[in-house]
Amino acid sequence: MQLTHLGHSCLLVEIADSRILVDPGNIDAGWHDVRDLDAVVVTHAHPDHLDLDRLPELLAANPGAVVVADPGSLTALAGAGIEALGHGGDAARVGEVRLTPVGEVHALIHEDIARIANVGVRFDADGEPSLFVPGDSLEADPGPVDVLAFPLTAPWQASRDMVGFLRRLAAPVAIPIHEGVASAAGRAIYLGHARNLGPATTEVRDLAGAGPATFSR
Repeated sequence: MQLTHLGHSCLLVEIADSRILVDPGNIDAGWHDVRDLDAVVVTHAHPDHLDLDRLPELLAANPGAVVVADPGSLTALAGAGIEALGHGGDAARVGEVRLTPVGEVHALIHEDIARIANVGVRFDADGEPSLFVPGDSLEADPGPVDVLAFPLTAPWQASRDMVGFLRRLAAPVAIPIHEGVASAAGRAIYLGHARNLGPATTEVRDLAGAGPATFSR
């Protein structure tokens, strides 16, 4: 499996001969020119995970890509004239890759802000390491995974929440995402918390600006 961090929460997942783009949002432009996609996966409808202004252009350049989305994003996508499959309930498949939905609701930002749908996704394929991308929630349990994408910082998350998430899932490898809301100096602080307070058995591997990174079982 190869992972490329394209900014904020956007990942390009290359697994079992499939190319899957996850959470193309409006904070970073690193995903705009990605081609040869088999699927686009959206965990929830917030614009930093779903950029409805630029997504149609991406799909036009990737006519073979299916869109798999949570219930809230399905509504938003339909309003933009984009066909999509729901990934609530049973696992979807993209080629030989199983996309298992995990969780239902976005983390609480504030009592005055309504919680929306959020469906994390577990990626599995024979002979490949497993990957979990939670979207904006730390509540769901994907089971044991080889690689965990974890929100580094967010308006709804304190460092203690992030560290607790890392300790609870204790994946062999964890990669930080959802960091576009922090300055470079702030990002380094949160990354230090993840590395110094997370499990000793978890390698926190920062992919920002690193290009494609290979992961094996």
